[in-house]
Amino acid sequence: MQPRTGRSCSRAGCRAFAVKTLTYIYSDSTAVLGPLATFAEPHAYDLCDEHSERMTLPKGWTVIRPEPNGEAQGPSDDDLMAIADAVREAGISQNLPTAGQPKTQEIGRRGHLRALPSN
Repeated sequence: MQPRTGRSCSRAGCRAFAVKTLTYIYSDSTAVLGPLATFAEPHAYDLCDEHSERMTLPKGWTVIRPEPNGEAQGPSDDDLMAIADAVREAGISQNLPTAGQPKTQEIGRRGHLRALPSN
């Protein structure tokens, strides 16, 4: 028998795999039913597809169901460029000599690695 992988639905007696996570915002009388969270949280409920569709809320509560828009998930090109710029700026500021400190002489370079003389 192959072991189960993934998290199970939080509903008692349900052995289906969880596909969505339900969280509550009590101060706003709001429930948020979104994609399955990366980690199991103690105050969130992982639900299978069937239970996430049949879910009911107390009167006066609203539910937010953010749906993926079909576009690729993950960092955008702008995010990646911002990270690259930040790394580049950090590298430049570390290489600049401060007042009274001699500039380090580079004796070899290969790609992003460089060899410095030992003192």
